[in-house]
Amino acid sequence: MDQIILNQMQFYGYHGLLPEENKLGQRFYVDAELYVDLKKAGRSDNMNDSISYAIVYDRVKRIVEGKAMNLIEAVAETIAEDLLASFDLLQACSIQVTKPDAPIPGHLQSVAVKIYREKEHG
Repeated sequence: MDQIILNQMQFYGYHGLLPEENKLGQRFYVDAELYVDLKKAGRSDNMNDSISYAIVYDRVKRIVEGKAMNLIEAVAETIAEDLLASFDLLQACSIQVTKPDAPIPGHLQSVAVKIYREKEHG
């Protein structure tokens, strides 16, 4: 299946279980892999046959920078549900939400969740 990929979209949000995360906020990175048949767009060279990267970015930004959630799992699920409902051409998506500054005692580059969701049929 063809894909549109938006890598390392960067946002500032207030997600987390700790009160300081909800008050001070922190950086979040989102990767979105959108599974869509791009053959028609490739042949027509017409944006109506694809999915706008700018619109995807804006929808993800609204979620990540919006209402605080406890878990990045919930952030990823909300993004996937929103994108699948918003684009008729989108058949499935893989969403990764990365929290580079997670308040974990110890040394690590980041924590992340990655989910894969398909459009429900019927």
